[in-house]
Amino acid sequence: MEGMDDAELARLLRAALLGDEKAYSAFLTGAAALVRSFVRRRVGQGGLDPEDVVQETLLAIHVKRHTWRTDAPVGPWLYAIARYKLIDAFRRRGSRVEVDLDEIAETVAAPQEDRPSSREISKALAALAPGQRSVVSAISVEGRSIGETAASLGMSEAAVRVALHRGLTAIARKFGRGENGNR
Repeated sequence: MEGMDDAELARLLRAALLGDEKAYSAFLTGAAALVRSFVRRRVGQGGLDPEDVVQETLLAIHVKRHTWRTDAPVGPWLYAIARYKLIDAFRRRGSRVEVDLDEIAETVAAPQEDRPSSREISKALAALAPGQRSVVSAISVEGRSIGETAASLGMSEAAVRVALHRGLTAIARKFGRGENGNR
């Protein structure tokens, strides 16, 4: 905590709640160091910028400072806010993995020799049952999400996933591609 213990942070926050701006500035400096250490230990290589989480946490602390009980330790209160802001950041990031484009530039720039023509795509879609055709076309051709497709077709997301899987499996079987994409 850069020399500040819980009692000192609590004293500063109490003074800040009574209007002492210098105490509030010192409290935020100490809280930032505490939160920064907490977040950095938990982010690791998680694809998040720890400083973004620290700033969001400090903003939440500012907005919610009135919720701290002046007779309670300040550390657990800070950690709880930081933990929730970290969880929010991981949720926003989702299951996406962020990759630096410079690392994969050659792969991305490589021409796709085995890409099907629009005629082949039409032929593959025509071989499907109407429900599967709608789902595969919406997701694989139009680029819609599972949720968007489910809403537009009046289906559940689970039903869309099943139809997509079955449709792609049928196309793979009909056009001679095995499970791993080999002909």
